[in-house]
Amino acid sequence: MDKQLVTTGFDFQGYRITKYLGVTRGLIVRSRSVLGNIGAGFQALVGGNITIYTTMCEKARSDAFDLMVEHASQMGANAVIGMRYDTNEVAGAINEVLAYGTAVVVEKL
Repeated sequence: MDKQLVTTGFDFQGYRITKYLGVTRGLIVRSRSVLGNIGAGFQALVGGNITIYTTMCEKARSDAFDLMVEHASQMGANAVIGMRYDTNEVAGAINEVLAYGTAVVVEKL
C-alpha cells in the first residue's frame, strides 16, 4: 500500500484489520504572530471569513494529521481508524491541535 489509509470510521471497505497497534497521535501547538493578529483584526472589521486564521487552522490540522500518520507508521501500521481532531487553548492565543486515532494493520481482501 503506497499511502496510509485514514478514516473516521472503524473499518475500510475491501480491507480486513489484522492487527490493532494502539493509539496514534500528532500534536501541534500554534500561535499567530502580532502582525498576523493585526491583519486578522482588520479583516474582522469588515466581517466575513478571517482568512489569516482560517489558513493558520488548516495548517495546524494538516501538520497534526501528518504527525499522526508518521507516528502510526513508526508503530508499524498501514492504516488509522477512528481518526479525530481535538483542540484546546493552552494560554492566551496559543492553541494545541491534536489528531488521534487507532493505528492498525490492514490487508486487502
